Amino acid sequence: MTIASLTACTNSSIGKNLEQSLAPDPQLKNNSAVFGAKNVSDRQNQLTESKIKLPADFPQSIPLYSNAKLQEVTPAKDRDNGVSTRWLSSDPSNIIASFYNQQLQKNNWEIVKQQQPRENFHSILSARRNDIQVNISIQPQKVTNAAINQPKNVTEILIEYLPIKGVSTITTNSPSNGNNIPQPGKSEFIGPLSQKQSTKQTTSKITPNNQSQTINDLNKVPQQLRQYIQDLAVLGIFGEEYDNSKSNSSTNFNLFQPNQTITRREYALWLVAANNAMYANRRDKQVYFASVSDRPVFKDVSPQDPNFPTIQGLAEAGLIPSSLSGDTSAVLFSPDAPLTREQLLLWKIRLDTRQALPKANINVVQQAWGFQDIGKIDPKVLGALLADHQNGEKSNVRRAFGYTTLFQPKKPVTRAEAAATLWYFGTEGDGISAVDAAKLSNK
Repeated sequence: MTIASLTACTNSSIGKNLEQSLAPDPQLKNNSAVFGAKNVSDRQNQLTESKIKLPADFPQSIPLYSNAKLQEVTPAKDRDNGVSTRWLSSDPSNIIASFYNQQLQKNNWEIVKQQQPRENFHSILSARRNDIQVNISIQPQKVTNAAINQPKNVTEILIEYLPIKGVSTITTNSPSNGNNIPQPGKSEFIGPLSQKQSTKQTTSKITPNNQSQTINDLNKVPQQLRQYIQDLAVLGIFGEEYDNSKSNSSTNFNLFQPNQTITRREYALWLVAANNAMYANRRDKQVYFASVSDRPVFKDVSPQDPNFPTIQGLAEAGLIPSSLSGDTSAVLFSPDAPLTREQLLLWKIRLDTRQALPKANINVVQQAWGFQDIGKIDPKVLGALLADHQNGEKSNVRRAFGYTTLFQPKKPVTRAEAAATLWYFGTEGDGISAVDAAKLSNK
């Protein structure tokens, strides 16, 4: 298969480079996979113990993960003049994904597609810089250690790069807009954008899971909150457990469990996923993932935690209380603790107003809301409550809890209530709903 593919590319520079890169080196022995290139700045150290070498024209601007070993170099599937490289690493997938996310942004790559990290980690990044597009897929794998005949956890990294200078059409199996040319915003589109298109779009409008999610216990959702969850499911923010493409069986019901308590971890993941899906084409309003090399803000969320990039990212953006925001008491995140009503509002409102919260006291909030239990509310939340009241019909409290004279600040939030707050981001008259975001992603 490889020889046939190379023959087809013989007349191209990439074909010749591939032939040279795949030629056996008589000076090297056939060693088993070895992990652990230690010098990050020295790209070639990663390849010295392998018969397989990178093509001579492999772009130097594409970052290489130091503790990964090259396994294979092939022509990119269904892509003329493209090259695909496959790597294996003994490091966890979330650490590798964070590395690439950070390095691409740091080196001025334009992220055109990004799948959000999930608990069962599978990250996909597509980025463009100058005349190159790179697609990076990171996924946990199991390989068998031949010496002891036991499976071993590794991470597979697929790096596909494609020159896009002068590329105007890509043939696919399904028509798009009446022809075979994928359009911006579609997963098959690889660019480049025309000058007219690029003025309207800085990143492709791709939702986290790139498809609608099915909620099979929607009948258990309170009637007033049902539409909010349906609209959010279209954006695919609730996690891979609702992604039908990953179901092993048609009887694998996707239960939302709307009346169960949501944890602080889950809401943090939803909050970032929803915000970034709403503002898929507004990088200035997206929440960035933190790097696993960052010093942990919370003692109970280490870089080895699969959700560290999200939780740490919220703290570093000043969106949740932490020592970084001046709250010296917030040394623990307590990711698996129930989310309370006052915590939910304090986290969400900052992504609505995008500015400092107003100063407020008990009397002002009491006058605005008329809560009978005003004395039980944490003083730190009073400004959030006042800002939320100023949002009128777009208030998170009104959307999630309806009309109430009791805020019950320490009451755990249900999954349905938490989802309702994520249906709209912004202030009254200046914001975006899940319905608006879905329309934009389909354009």
